[in-house]
Amino acid sequence: MNQERWAGQINQQFSTALWDKYHSGTIPVIPDIKTRSPGAGDLLQGRDPVEIARLLESVGAPAISVVTEPEYFGGSPKLLQHVAREVSIPILRKDFINNRTQLSESVDLGASAVLLIAAMLQKNQLFKLVEEAFKLGLEPLVEIHNETELAMVSELNLPLLGINNRKIVELETDDGNVTTTERLVGLVQPGTLIISESSLAGPEDVKRAIAAGTHAVLIGTALLQAADMADMFRNLSEPIR
Repeated sequence: MNQERWAGQINQQFSTALWDKYHSGTIPVIPDIKTRSPGAGDLLQGRDPVEIARLLESVGAPAISVVTEPEYFGGSPKLLQHVAREVSIPILRKDFINNRTQLSESVDLGASAVLLIAAMLQKNQLFKLVEEAFKLGLEPLVEIHNETELAMVSELNLPLLGINNRKIVELETDDGNVTTTERLVGLVQPGTLIISESSLAGPEDVKRAIAAGTHAVLIGTALLQAADMADMFRNLSEPIR
């Protein structure tokens, strides 16, 4: 599959924002807004997620991720909609997306990109969803965790690829770490914007991911648990060396 035939229809705000930040010499950090996680529990602690999104935009976030999965991560489509109304940066919708209706809904809610998880989809299903996302003007961020999943998606010629350092099928409660990114990043096709996700606890993990060859990082728990979220974001989004 060649996404170039959809190039005129794709809203590339999400990837463009990340590339622009990367080429400016600063690590693109995508904050991940989620209510809770199976491993860390309540992450908001009574705070307003929309206010958090505004804060992170104000300190330089090039894009933002909003988790809408309700059962395990406490999200909702309304959360994404509320955030989209209050920030001007591109939004990635994170959920267990498996049908076109969810893709269409994502557009209506204000998302520029959607997460598609290779571990949770059959190959034909994933390929179809990627194609449908392009048709709807969404950028699909396909997420992989191992060599088998990477091989499965390699023929898609993807503009975006996420490497999850943890196993989403275990709801990210395993002890995965940035070595997963370091192992896989060199196997990704050149020209793909690579995002390291999950288990990035601080600046050192971020530096390792970027040094390995990724172009951006997605961080939720470490930011949401920080005593000073703005200061933590600044420490994570350092100049690329």
